[in-house]
Amino acid sequence: MALLTDNAAWVTERLAALPEKAPFEAGANVMIDGVLHPIAHAPGTRGGAWIEDGVVRVAGDPSFLARRVHDFLRAEAKRRFGAQALVKAQRAGLAPRRVTVKNTHTRWGSCSPDGVLMFCWRLIMAPPFVQDYVVAHEVAHLRHMNHGAAFWALTDELSPHRTQAVAWLHEEGPRLLRAG
Repeated sequence: MALLTDNAAWVTERLAALPEKAPFEAGANVMIDGVLHPIAHAPGTRGGAWIEDGVVRVAGDPSFLARRVHDFLRAEAKRRFGAQALVKAQRAGLAPRRVTVKNTHTRWGSCSPDGVLMFCWRLIMAPPFVQDYVVAHEVAHLRHMNHGAAFWALTDELSPHRTQAVAWLHEEGPRLLRAG
C-alpha cells in the first residue's frame, strides 16, 4: 500500500495518458489494416459481421453487435496470420505446429518451444506492414528462441519493416488495446 501511496501521482498520470476506450457499437469506427471502418447495424439481415463498401455491417439483434464485431476480427486475424505465417515459414524452411489468436494485453505475438505461434487478434487492426513484421518476428523464433544476431537477421530477411513497425506499435499499440 505504501508503494502505491508513494507513487500515486505517477499512477494517476499513467492512467490519464491511456487512450479512451473504443467500444464496438453502431456508429463507432473500428480500424482494420490501419484504416477506419464505420460499424453499421444491419437489422433484418443474417450472417454475423462482414465488410461491405468499407463498412463493417453487423446482422441480427443489436445486443450481439459488439460480440459479432469481435468474432469477425478474431476470425479474420486467425485466417490472415495463419496464412502469412505459413508463407514466411516455408521461405525459411520452417513449419509452425499451429497458429492461434488470443486476447493478449502485453504481447503482439509469441512462439512456444514446441512451435506454436500465437498472435493477438487486435493486430488485425494495425497496418499490413506491422502485421507483416510481427508475423516474421514470431516465425523467426521457430529457428531462434532468443533475440540474438541470427534471430534479427532472419526476421529482417522475412520482413523489411522492423524499424517502422516497432515505432508504429510503440506509438499506436495502446490505442488498439483499448478497442472493443
